[in-house]
Amino acid sequence: MNEIRVSPTKTIVLVCCASCVLAILCLLLRLKKKQAQLTGFRHFDFLSHSTFRMASARIGQWLSPLVCLLILLKAESHPVELTLVQSAVAKGAVCLDGSPPAYHFDKGFGAGINNWLVHIEGGGWCKDVESCIERTKNFRGSSKHMEKTISFSGVLGKKETLNPDFYNWNRIKVRYCDGSSFTGDVEAVNPATNLHFRGGRVFRAVIDDLLAKGMTNAKNALLSGCSAGGLASILQCDNFRSLLPAGTNVKCLADAGYFINAKSISGSQQIEAFYSQVVALHGSAKHLPASCTSKLGPGLCFFPQNVVPTLRTPIFLVNAAYDSWQIKNILAPSAADPKGSWKSCKMGIKNCSPAQIQTMQDYRTTFLSVLNGGLTSPSHGAFIDSCYAHCQIGTQETWLAADSPVVGKTTIAKAVGDWYYNRSPSKKIDCPYPCNPTCKNKEFGSS
Repeated sequence: MNEIRVSPTKTIVLVCCASCVLAILCLLLRLKKKQAQLTGFRHFDFLSHSTFRMASARIGQWLSPLVCLLILLKAESHPVELTLVQSAVAKGAVCLDGSPPAYHFDKGFGAGINNWLVHIEGGGWCKDVESCIERTKNFRGSSKHMEKTISFSGVLGKKETLNPDFYNWNRIKVRYCDGSSFTGDVEAVNPATNLHFRGGRVFRAVIDDLLAKGMTNAKNALLSGCSAGGLASILQCDNFRSLLPAGTNVKCLADAGYFINAKSISGSQQIEAFYSQVVALHGSAKHLPASCTSKLGPGLCFFPQNVVPTLRTPIFLVNAAYDSWQIKNILAPSAADPKGSWKSCKMGIKNCSPAQIQTMQDYRTTFLSVLNGGLTSPSHGAFIDSCYAHCQIGTQETWLAADSPVVGKTTIAKAVGDWYYNRSPSKKIDCPYPCNPTCKNKEFGSS
């Protein structure tokens, strides 16, 4: 029989769990006694002894795992403080509202002290003045509204068992507050709105700050990101490489950032029009890869399919073939579905009709065709699962856990590590939905 070992942390967690459950039961008992006092009856029908015992058991059954999970997450997480890049303000490298850019930095240790992982936060884009002003009211457009500390997990985690290839690296999460995937650069500021479109400058200022803090000595470096941050890691990949020492092993990792230029269910090119508006508003052209803009218009160079084939730096693409954001906003946006026939389907793939599933299978076929067209270099890699998901490397349950999504018996964490360190082939494409039972398919609320 295998020996079962429980760490001191988990022992404390188990004790806390038991205490929490007992506290909940005691609270129920106190409520029962209080109601008896209020009603004047020693025995009453509202909560009989047998009902109380059943309710207690049921509540204990459901709350105990939940409480344990919350305590475990708290016990195994570590807060990482916010760093404001005050020096960036003088360079005009600021958030939409003019506040300084920011990041969270957890220092490397041991053998990873000279390795750097820079991860860019996601959060969509703003295409017009109105939507950009809305972002200034929260952390998507202002560092004034950002959390002072956050917890790292997934690819940013610091436990070897949960993040074996990057746990001891210098790990940075760059906050996203410009609305252009770090490409904007407009000098003029309209005093009526006070909007600053400076995402390209922000990226450079953050990297310069990290170089001054030791990244200039980097042996290994990885630029990663999720969603709009994943797109940024693609658009800024070669630029990131150019800013580091020539001898550094530099690669890029894009999670849920491979947005394709596809038609909606109504036949409209809505995403192309949207990206063109973003690029025009933010003055992004000067910070998009010249290898693309020398051949295509700036709006088209916001699409990874037109950039990845031109990259000189190795890149790894993690994406769901049925990316939930793309299904909701590229394939079936509300404007293309005025009757709302896709509303339930977009809430969760299990709600989709056979006809809708077929439409999504066709989208997957297009996605894979476009993706494969860009993965021509043997230095590039990919992990494409058949899940209904969006962003998978920053969450522990999808990055590396006992029940994480796998393709070819390989987790995302192992696939990325194998690619970065050249340990094994790095292109894994899943079979069509619903073939993969390990998927963590996204489900959205009705709101």
